[in-house]
Amino acid sequence: MSMDAEADAEPTLEGGYDPDAVEPRWQQRWIDADVYAYEGDEKRDPNTVYSIDTPPPTVSGSLHMGHLYGHTLQDFAARFQRMHDGDVLFPFGYDDNGIASERLTESELDIRHQDYERREFQERCREVCAEYEADFTRKMQGLGCSIDWNNTYKTIEPRVQRVSQLSFLDLYEKGREYRKKAPAIWCPECETAISQVEMEDDERGSHFNDIAFELVGDDAPRDEFVISTTRPELIPACVSVFVHPDDEENQDLVGEEARIPIFGHEVPIIADERVDMEKGSGVVMCCTFGDQNDIEWYQAHDLPLRVAIDESATMTDLAGDYEGMSTEEAREAIVEDLDDEGSLRDRRAITHAVQVHERCDTPVEFRVSKQWYVEILDHKEEYLEAGREMDWYPEKMFTRYQHWIEGLEWDWLISRQRDSGIPFPVWYCADCDHAIMAEREELPVDPLSDEPPVDSCPECGHDEFVPEEDVFDTWATSSLTPLINAGWDWDAERETFAMDNPELYPFDLRPQGHDIISFWLFHTIVKCYEHTGEVPFDATMINGHVLDENREKMSKSRGNIVAPDEVLAEYPVDAVRFWAASAAVGDDFPYQEKDLTAGEKLLRKLWNASKLVDSLAPRNPDEPADLEAIDRWLLAELDDAVADLTAHLEAYEFAKARDRLRTFFWNTFCDDYLEIAKTREDNPSTQYALRTAHRTFLELWAPFLPHATEEIWQAVYADASADLETSSIHVRDWPESQGHEADLEAGETAMEVISALRRYKSENQLPLNADLESVAVYGPLDGFDDAIRNVMHVQTLTVLDEPPEITTEVASIDLDYSTLGPKFGSKVGDIDAGIESGDYEIDDDAGLLRVAGEELEDDLFEVELERTYSGEGEMIETESAVVVLE
Repeated sequence: MSMDAEADAEPTLEGGYDPDAVEPRWQQRWIDADVYAYEGDEKRDPNTVYSIDTPPPTVSGSLHMGHLYGHTLQDFAARFQRMHDGDVLFPFGYDDNGIASERLTESELDIRHQDYERREFQERCREVCAEYEADFTRKMQGLGCSIDWNNTYKTIEPRVQRVSQLSFLDLYEKGREYRKKAPAIWCPECETAISQVEMEDDERGSHFNDIAFELVGDDAPRDEFVISTTRPELIPACVSVFVHPDDEENQDLVGEEARIPIFGHEVPIIADERVDMEKGSGVVMCCTFGDQNDIEWYQAHDLPLRVAIDESATMTDLAGDYEGMSTEEAREAIVEDLDDEGSLRDRRAITHAVQVHERCDTPVEFRVSKQWYVEILDHKEEYLEAGREMDWYPEKMFTRYQHWIEGLEWDWLISRQRDSGIPFPVWYCADCDHAIMAEREELPVDPLSDEPPVDSCPECGHDEFVPEEDVFDTWATSSLTPLINAGWDWDAERETFAMDNPELYPFDLRPQGHDIISFWLFHTIVKCYEHTGEVPFDATMINGHVLDENREKMSKSRGNIVAPDEVLAEYPVDAVRFWAASAAVGDDFPYQEKDLTAGEKLLRKLWNASKLVDSLAPRNPDEPADLEAIDRWLLAELDDAVADLTAHLEAYEFAKARDRLRTFFWNTFCDDYLEIAKTREDNPSTQYALRTAHRTFLELWAPFLPHATEEIWQAVYADASADLETSSIHVRDWPESQGHEADLEAGETAMEVISALRRYKSENQLPLNADLESVAVYGPLDGFDDAIRNVMHVQTLTVLDEPPEITTEVASIDLDYSTLGPKFGSKVGDIDAGIESGDYEIDDDAGLLRVAGEELEDDLFEVELERTYSGEGEMIETESAVVVLE
């Protein structure tokens, strides 16, 4: 069959379920019919709209299992809310500006950005990203996500560039941004400043080097002292030595001067409480810069600046003979020379945490340079309070957010020294360095190609300007996704910021991974709070990571990556979606094929059950005046399930919802009720219950299994003449409880009895319609005895008021010999003999076994009981009943 013919094929229940044909057909039809399109209306009541602030994936490669899992969870929420409340904005975006896109372009084209003019390299980035985005879009559509593809964006497109530059100007005018020459975290590999959030700790091998420093002056209290360091290459950048004021052993050093080995320059020795006395010798050198402490000491004590390492982690002329070496080469050479001159006292291997750039795993450096910052340290409490105003799913993830904010030590550095990104809309006076901001109506602008909005500097009158060459940090733009999707812009007529779709903001949900709480979630709250004074979303759903089957993180280096393409080639999309609902939101969980095969089996069960229902009942039976007990019970149980599922899905408890629905559908409906219905196919009460339950099951499964439920719905219930936009199961109202009342306990007991009798007939090779002469039941059956009698062909059914005569005896007592042996030694044989002869006593109240003169506590033994029926006939026990066949 051709693709066009397949797309035009009519849905049918004929044959088996064919996901290879069904799934792509509905994916294309949903897109063509705009089934999931959001029609914006700024006058719409925000309470009737559910908006999702979806994460724009970084354009740095292909779809991975994290994308598949995370976007499927978002789709569960979108599909449920669309049916539950009606209007949903489920947009899609690509984060295609910044380091990740540059690295992809350089790798894909085997080029270096330094070899191109900025604009030319940017064009290369756009071309490569466009190819990857088109492929990613096709794969996302292949997941069956109910995304509104009319509402998409790219973080590098002009509209988004304008929003990003507007954000910069607004924060600058509010005094929330500043440009300063100051120490910044620097990645030598990427050759750009980065922010605190882009660092992570990595355990690496290194060496502790004990180095002797001489004291200067004839009156020095001693000749030398020892400093322990892992970074001897920073010695040429040493500007001081520090001692803790409580360190009595080294107090004599304070106020003295030290001579730096090899390089010979002299530095002061100063007391400061930030010294860690437990580390090394307790005496520490301060270099500009090795870490955050060095920066704090540099600022607090007004120390000089010595730059020994440049932007590419190469030693400068300050390093003398080591100039031009990499930091690693200089480290080994300096250690060797320290040893030769007698200053190296010890060298020992260690493993310690090294701060690296999370994108390339390169150890970071700290360099002084002019950068743009967003001021955040003074608003930490406001951002914490904003986090408290949100609902967190799971709630425990708020702690990660809180700890991140409490540990912040830097303002947010937003400038990057890259070629691809959104430019700062700034020029500087060539004479006095005064910043000239672009006009709002001119945005977006690129200072490298556009002229400043003034002819002369308003500060000094000079008429030459220097364009800002830096670009925004990627997160400075992706943190604006709620404002981008709500259409935030400057309204020049009213001279205020406004939104094209204010009904969307604040967004209802921010879904994302737990690894970017400190990146995307925190920065979004910062930006949107500063711009609007509001928290940008009501709730956040934090998903975990997909691990390999051994619960290890998937990575290329480990060779344990599971590729989505391979999974989707082997399993139906709906089966993969069933797998995605297998873990609680927020938890990391292993990829296990058993959940995929379980999903496949469920699809077959749903398909076959639908065919059976279609053969047993007319498609639109009238509701009878009176429902019979067994049918009323099924619909009451269905009401109960609908209430449970609604509550679970509202709380983003997809795993609980999936499992509750599967158990009820598979066990109660398919295994029990459908077997009963086969014997009652001409009964109007059963026909009505069958169709009502079947329709409801399709609607309940729709968020999880959108393709299979759409195919069945269109084949059985939809109006063939109606447009898909109105006839799709995915735009139907979510089921509500219909108020059916029944004795649920009695109905469940009746199901157990029917199942037990069916099993009895099967084991005794009796046909299911064979008569059973006499059956007695003890258990809650009120009102359901007729159902048992009719379904299982029981001639005489007796409901007992008292339990039958059942004797409970001890079948065996199992002992924990691993604990028993060491505790009782040679007495174990007597204990065994006492149990064997029956000469023992079990004290249930005290949890004791008394035997051979000893008392064994309940953790040492386990009693297995056996129940026997002493009357006439055969006894069968279920969870809630005792059944006797005479």
